[in-house]
Amino acid sequence: MDLLTVNDKEGAYPPSYYADAATHLDRFPAASGDLDCDVCVVGAGFTGLSTAYHLAQRGYNVVVLEAQRVGFGASGRNGGQVSTGQRRDQEDLEAMVGDTHAHDLWDIGCQAVDLVRDLCDKDEVRTTFAPGIVHTVHRKRDHAHNAAYVAHMQDKYGYDKIRLLAPDECRAIVNSPAYHGGTLDMGSGHVNPLELVLGLARLAVNAGARIFEGSKVTGIDEGDPAFVRTKDAKVKARYVVLGCNGYLGSLHKHVAARVMPINNFVVATKPMSAEAQENIIRNNYAVADSKFVVNYFRFSEDHRLLFGGTETYSYRFPSDIAGAVRKPLAEIFPQLKDVEIDHAWGGTLGITMNRMPHYERIGGNILTMSGFSGSGVALGTLSGQIAAEAISGQAERFDVMAKVPTHAFPGGPALRSPLLVLAMLWYSLRDKL
Repeated sequence: MDLLTVNDKEGAYPPSYYADAATHLDRFPAASGDLDCDVCVVGAGFTGLSTAYHLAQRGYNVVVLEAQRVGFGASGRNGGQVSTGQRRDQEDLEAMVGDTHAHDLWDIGCQAVDLVRDLCDKDEVRTTFAPGIVHTVHRKRDHAHNAAYVAHMQDKYGYDKIRLLAPDECRAIVNSPAYHGGTLDMGSGHVNPLELVLGLARLAVNAGARIFEGSKVTGIDEGDPAFVRTKDAKVKARYVVLGCNGYLGSLHKHVAARVMPINNFVVATKPMSAEAQENIIRNNYAVADSKFVVNYFRFSEDHRLLFGGTETYSYRFPSDIAGAVRKPLAEIFPQLKDVEIDHAWGGTLGITMNRMPHYERIGGNILTMSGFSGSGVALGTLSGQIAAEAISGQAERFDVMAKVPTHAFPGGPALRSPLLVLAMLWYSLRDKL
């Protein structure tokens, strides 16, 4: 089953709020014939387009091959949250890789947010960076850990943009009975993700990169040079960058063993008044909670609640996405249990066993960065800049990310989904206890 088409129409964006509201680019041509370049990038999402933009700025001849449309995948469908750090918290990373490496990973995670904020200041990128993410806890006993974690980040990392929210203050900001305190991180923020990825495409083209849509890669002949094949084209390249994330499919089995696709879903309500928005979430903050299957939500610029949650591990999306997401929405905001939903859509993202990105250099001239596990707006965008550095001979940040172990899923592609379902049932039960 092809993840690129099993839930979506070929050559068309999903029925999302973002796609309906965006200022779309003219369609790029499909690749054909024999093409020659320095770097062939597979995938026109955050990672692929950021790679193309930063390489083209350095004078490289870059070709981008996209099977569908620019921003078609998770890059153009997600919740738009741009979080500091990595997907795992710093205490976990310290235990995993040691203090020095964990500090380096923290710095890279903060640089990712800085890059997105800087990109949003460019004329080609038609979205703004709205500061502030509230991380809420759904269990009372987690509040003490939150307090300790804030102190840890302030004392050990010198990070002063995060503060603790007592339960009453958290309830005043996020008008939900489901939470028992949280943190407010003003270094993080949120954006319109499709507008960000479309802006990256404009920047890449203006810098000299060539983008081809409707150009699904059917195979890669590894070597120096490498050859990347589509139905109608053969691209000769000194380097190849894989920016496919959850839509990699069977293109590279080694990467597929470490990056698993899962589906996540988002709804957009009808527009509310500015006053109604403030009564749900104050100060235009984004919110993400502490459940293993995270609920995440924010408001759009036209005052729609964009609420994401619920995961599936089969290929197909549920027939009633709105109904599936309405359940957690109503649990978090009982006052919105009957709110009108205008848009409901799903997308496929890539996760790893330890929820850290999988970075690897394959055969010397193929770079892959994927498995962002829900943190792709920031880390996926920065990964393109890091790939450009590595190809240019400055691999320090690439090596910091690549040194984090990302193991293959047990059972391989055939068994990873059933095993993950069992694990998710356990974590779902743990969330309820």
